[in-house]
Amino acid sequence: MEHRTFHRILAAIIAVLIVLAGYDVYYVNDYHHAVNVGNAIQSNPTVKVTDIEDGWLFDGPGTTTAMVFYPGAKIEASAYAPLMQETAASGIDCFLMKMPANLAIFGINRADVVRSDIAGYSYDHWYIAGHSLGGMMAANYISKHTDNWDGLILLTSYPTDDLSKTKLRVLSAYGSKDDILNRKKVESARQRMPKQYYERVIKGGNHAQFGSYGVQQGDDVAAISGDDQIDRTVALIRQFVTNSL
Repeated sequence: MEHRTFHRILAAIIAVLIVLAGYDVYYVNDYHHAVNVGNAIQSNPTVKVTDIEDGWLFDGPGTTTAMVFYPGAKIEASAYAPLMQETAASGIDCFLMKMPANLAIFGINRADVVRSDIAGYSYDHWYIAGHSLGGMMAANYISKHTDNWDGLILLTSYPTDDLSKTKLRVLSAYGSKDDILNRKKVESARQRMPKQYYERVIKGGNHAQFGSYGVQQGDDVAAISGDDQIDRTVALIRQFVTNSL
């Protein structure tokens, strides 16, 4: 009797483990895949793309300013390659970071890979940026490393940490057709922003077109193309880092 009970318990445990393993595989693989990135993840005459630990470096003609980028939640990092390519081509080198399970909440300190003394990068100005949840995690990271950064760039995102007493510069950009971003939280986050805070709305842009991963559930249909939204985003970033906003 005890032998049968043991086997029943063992069988139940194995069944639970199989279910959990299956859920884990599903969860890890359930994410927005990059689409239509073309050759954006590859080098060209203007921008050299190289693999780094946990990401890629998009090395353009600029030599003084760099941006570390955190992807949005459950979005394949390479979906942001077009944005990184164009930003790097504008003179701002970009480090696009991969995240564990495609969730920046599990890789908040990924910027350490780039900023460590061992990495050896010697830019004069450093910015950290992120899309959606990636922006929130970038804000969390920079709140603990304020002395090492010039500023924060939030794409359809907002900080939960208080940055009001820092000397950081912050840019917040989002689309007018973004139906995923919580506008009330953006509004309440303004009181946590430093003096040099810039908020800009990209007319016709939505939530998903900061990356290239297709339609996102709950988002509105953009009134501009993805290429146009990236162009406008890069222009804002460029103006922000050159103090011309």
